[in-house]
Amino acid sequence: MKNNAILALDLGTTKVTAIVAQNDLNNRINILGVGNCASNGINKGTIVDIDLASNTIQEAITLATQSSDAIITSTFISISGTDVRSIRSDGAVNVQSGQVTHNEINQVLQMALYHGNIIPDYEVIHVLPLYFKIDDSNEIINPLNMHGSRLEVYTNIVTVKKTALVNIQNALRKSNLEEVNFVLDGYASAIAVLEDDQRRVGTTVCDLGGSTSEITIFKGQTITYSDFIPIGSEHITNDLSIILHTPYNAANMIKNQYASLLPVEANDSAISKVKIPLLGNETQTKEIPLVQIQPIIHARIEELLCLVKNKIDSSHMSENMDGGLVLTGGLSHIKGLKELAQQIFPNIPVKIANPIAIQNGYIDFNNPTMSTIAGLLRYALDSDPVFELDSNKKLRKKEEVKEVIEEEDENNIILQDKDDITAIEISQQKKKSSFFDIIGKWL
Repeated sequence: MKNNAILALDLGTTKVTAIVAQNDLNNRINILGVGNCASNGINKGTIVDIDLASNTIQEAITLATQSSDAIITSTFISISGTDVRSIRSDGAVNVQSGQVTHNEINQVLQMALYHGNIIPDYEVIHVLPLYFKIDDSNEIINPLNMHGSRLEVYTNIVTVKKTALVNIQNALRKSNLEEVNFVLDGYASAIAVLEDDQRRVGTTVCDLGGSTSEITIFKGQTITYSDFIPIGSEHITNDLSIILHTPYNAANMIKNQYASLLPVEANDSAISKVKIPLLGNETQTKEIPLVQIQPIIHARIEELLCLVKNKIDSSHMSENMDGGLVLTGGLSHIKGLKELAQQIFPNIPVKIANPIAIQNGYIDFNNPTMSTIAGLLRYALDSDPVFELDSNKKLRKKEEVKEVIEEEDENNIILQDKDDITAIEISQQKKKSSFFDIIGKWL
């Protein structure tokens, strides 16, 4: 019997990453295959050329699936915050039995979705409970099995432009993917990098990506605010290319090898100059002092961090930042970023974070560029998830315990609920009794 697995797909501006994974017997994430491809047809997290994007996605999926025969039962895809809007909504239902079950939790979240003022051109991808209430109680995180007569919920509903989802779905057609779940990439990154204490007190995560920077404020068990800034590492490359009059590839090499926000004299590198080709005449080169490169990079990142601060201030969510600011993503590896961020955010702690480790023999997650894909895996394979409605409007809940029972009938293997085992055993005993009764009559 083949094992069921999930496919996690991160559609980035610079690369597309596909990972096939499943939970092992100890409920740990088991990586079965990985595929990485240079991104084509994707810009700022959205599809700009369906054919190019489709080919890139198919190639990444092929690489990820070729080393495993697992059956992919569901796919989890990151969606950029560029076309996202969030709204608040609430709902309430009566608890008929007096005890809250999954049914009431699903009903109250569906009611909050029904009451939400969804913009016609937008589609819901998350209905996230900020907190529940039972009767006149205080705020509750998990109401399951609690007693009361009325259940209320206050939610953060995350929506995205329908065209963005349709374009991604069209790009997936070649890969024949079914049961697709969309996950906000900032949400995934927050899941990947935050410790439990940081979530509890409230922390802002800023994923500094290739062409966008995603801002997510995480408080308690969910996100309370999300936004984006259309600036990323590619803008630094463009700045270097234009100001230094050098081709894009050379500018990208300079950024990757020499980018620093520290004064040149504070750097460990013994190199004080770098030789670069001239734009339009790459056979000629010129030497550029590193002291001229640092201010270009510093200006762009300082602008980015100031925009992040302005977004947070205007959101009126700064009171949810007791856990400080966590920076991740490709830009976060630049030396001196933490020191610059502390100047711009003087009253809160700043941390540079990689994803929480997922032990495996395929891929190293100890890299800030892996935050979104690592978060997708944790979201998809969490056996005890926080209650929410996913992009298919289904309630995410703890999986029921299953056991595999073998029956000799036609050599089939049937998956049964644990609660059904007794009934099956009784049925088998009756069959045996009937058989022996017949033998007794013959004798």
